[in-house]
Amino acid sequence: MQAQATTFMRMARWLALGAAALLLAGCGTLIPQTVALRTDWPQDVPRQVELASVPFFPQEDYQCGPAALAMAMDYGGASVQPDALVSEVWLASRHGSLQLEMLAAPRRHGLVSYRIAPSYPDLLREVAAGHPVVVFQDAGLVFTTWHYAVVNGFDYATGSIFLRSGKQARQEMPFSYFERTWRAGSYWAMVVLPPDRIAATANEDRWMESLLGLARGGNLDATVTAYRAALARWPGNLPAAVGLANGLHEQGKLEEAAGVLRVALQRHPESVILLNNLAQTLSDQGRNAEALFVIRRADAAQSPFGSEVRATRQLIEERMRGAGS
Repeated sequence: MQAQATTFMRMARWLALGAAALLLAGCGTLIPQTVALRTDWPQDVPRQVELASVPFFPQEDYQCGPAALAMAMDYGGASVQPDALVSEVWLASRHGSLQLEMLAAPRRHGLVSYRIAPSYPDLLREVAAGHPVVVFQDAGLVFTTWHYAVVNGFDYATGSIFLRSGKQARQEMPFSYFERTWRAGSYWAMVVLPPDRIAATANEDRWMESLLGLARGGNLDATVTAYRAALARWPGNLPAAVGLANGLHEQGKLEEAAGVLRVALQRHPESVILLNNLAQTLSDQGRNAEALFVIRRADAAQSPFGSEVRATRQLIEERMRGAGS
């Protein structure tokens, strides 16, 4: 009997341990990034950060998008109130804001909006760099309730994320619970930055896409500033050089635009876009002989931009004939 009891106790203990392991494994699948943080905290991220100067705007019913966005935009340098953003991002038919509108609105105000990777470490890196992060969550306790909030801090020791959310200026939430709410929205998150700054986790190609969106927003000065900052970070980036030169040209700074294009051509000597734009810029300065020499180089290349090159060459030749007559 004693032996049987001992065997039974051992079996019960193993069953309990097995059940605990299964439970932990199940929790791990629900919060995989939190589990990873506890075992492998990013070395480049401090253990505690709180951006106390991020403004707080209480969120009205169904209008968390405008409020969260206003907090990030105000912190980024645009003096804006939630009410001013309602017409830009809030859709009455949906009782909420779509992510495309959330990304587009700051660009119309001369700020760069950038969707960060769906990564807990990247979210922490942005906050540590001084960039509050707008996040998309399911805040419902029973039923799905989509919600935007602003992450402005974290503390590793207590395992807490700090948010400006709803009517709470400082909501403290466990890493694990926050991940459950954030994961439901596919870990969607964005930062809003002044045009002279670049996101701490910026991917070069995706940052260029964000600047293209900024350019479409129509703020020329902000676009030039943003492309200048991007070219300083990535000197060999062709879209950044083209974007900066285009902006300078539109501002009437033709000599500076030509200089940017010449430097870029040293790195990309076969770029038809650079050759075409340089020829156009030189011609606009009245330097048509130089412009014709440059456009001939572009015209000799096989390129999808052949029609644009021919149009530029025709313009230069017409200007030269007009000057000659």
